[in-house]
Amino acid sequence: MVTEPAGRLFNVAESGYTARNLRGSLPIEAPVVTFDAGQTVIDLDLVFLARRLAERGVTVAPAALGAAAPAAWRRYDEQVDPAGGHPWRELMTTLLAGAGVAADQVPPLVDWLWQEQPRANLWRAEIPGMVALARELGAAGARVAVLSNSEGRLAELLAEIGIADAFAAIVDSGRIGIEKPDRRIFDHTLAVLGATRPGIHIGDSWPADVAGALGAGWRAIWFGRRASRVADPRVAIARDADDVRTVLAGWQLFGAR
Repeated sequence: MVTEPAGRLFNVAESGYTARNLRGSLPIEAPVVTFDAGQTVIDLDLVFLARRLAERGVTVAPAALGAAAPAAWRRYDEQVDPAGGHPWRELMTTLLAGAGVAADQVPPLVDWLWQEQPRANLWRAEIPGMVALARELGAAGARVAVLSNSEGRLAELLAEIGIADAFAAIVDSGRIGIEKPDRRIFDHTLAVLGATRPGIHIGDSWPADVAGALGAGWRAIWFGRRASRVADPRVAIARDADDVRTVLAGWQLFGAR
């Protein structure tokens, strides 16, 4: 696994790699598949959040956070796409308030959690099947990476939770100073992977992940609960890892299992 700088990760001529296309099996450049991190590979860990709140003397059961989560995510969904950003504070404020945290405690707790986020990232629960899919793609010959808008310590986080080795590269906007949807971060990822052809990006945000990928000449899989069908053959939707696998097979990346 590499983060920076670019490394020599895959040599098609040396490997004899073949990938399926419509004309049969021909030696070609290994395909690139990238994953967003939050809400695609990892999710908010409510058990970890409850432990962090306990450090500040606030007792909240993970079950209470879970009960409050749907409304918090609805608030997040209302805010995230129009701005193209990540309304972290709005999500956390709604979540804590909905879980019964006293109103006067919520703002300082949100501030503290935000300050701690680079050191103790709350997004550390694996989304079912996605890391396994990344490993499967890598084993089949794809160049697989994480491409995420994050705080600059994403590689350390993924190593901490034991999944960094599933990815040949981890590209973190906080480390390189470029954020999706800027096409430069997609171009940078290709350079890191030693690739020349546009890839396929999987992510949950329309402006950052899907529009960003399309603007860079890539295809995109819009992932998660907010994804809805669009009339663009370059874009597919997926609700879970099995859906992603089906899309990739349909795009002739690899044969269906």
